[in-house]
Amino acid sequence: MTEQSVPTDEVIETGYVARPARHRPPLSVAVIEQLTHDIVTERYRPGTALPSADSLCDTFRVSRTVIREAITSLAGKGLVAARQGWGTIVLDPSHWSLLDPMVLDALFRRADRLEYLDNLIEIRTTLECAMASTAARRITPDTALTLTHLFEQLESLLGQPDEYNVKDLEFHDAIHRIAGDRFGRAIVASIQGKALSSPMYTGKPTRAEVVRTHRAHARVYDAVIAGDADEADNAMREHITESWARRRPQTGDA
Repeated sequence: MTEQSVPTDEVIETGYVARPARHRPPLSVAVIEQLTHDIVTERYRPGTALPSADSLCDTFRVSRTVIREAITSLAGKGLVAARQGWGTIVLDPSHWSLLDPMVLDALFRRADRLEYLDNLIEIRTTLECAMASTAARRITPDTALTLTHLFEQLESLLGQPDEYNVKDLEFHDAIHRIAGDRFGRAIVASIQGKALSSPMYTGKPTRAEVVRTHRAHARVYDAVIAGDADEADNAMREHITESWARRRPQTGDA
């Protein structure tokens, strides 16, 4: 048996070491990602038709089955709709599933992406302030112990910005868990994850910036532990808005 004949997707007893399986995403995923990007960034503008299936097959060098799968997925995201006699029509943004991960990713590549980021910060602020307030009302000895442990870990990482950022997300998530708002927590996790992957969020924070962030976390922590719902709301609002104000680029730099 030659090396080329050894299966690579399973372990078999031969004199050869089986190579690990390469789990490539379906071809349709790559097509969906590209077409989502092209629609959201308006290479294909609302009201216009996508190229024909045959043309898309030629462009992506895939079968009609792959193109059908891709178009079905795009329709599920609210990006396109079939119109008798017109083909597959691009829908306007009011139909888009804006929290869909691929759509969000493409939005942050538009020329006006800063507008969308500002909007997401507003949404995040509204949700996180409400959850901080609820967490303060629902705090118990057990959940206070968990939050205290996370806060102490944050404090120990002031000189390690990368590690601090990871624990920062855990600290916020702990507050969301205490609040018990699963839907709000899911939305924040979705939009925050995509926002953090935006080029605007690149760059390592300085120790001074981490210390400033930690002071804001301390205010939120104190309010939640004390059961002060109003102060927790206010502290979280100032923390998020001030953090974005420091990070937000000028329009010309977006």
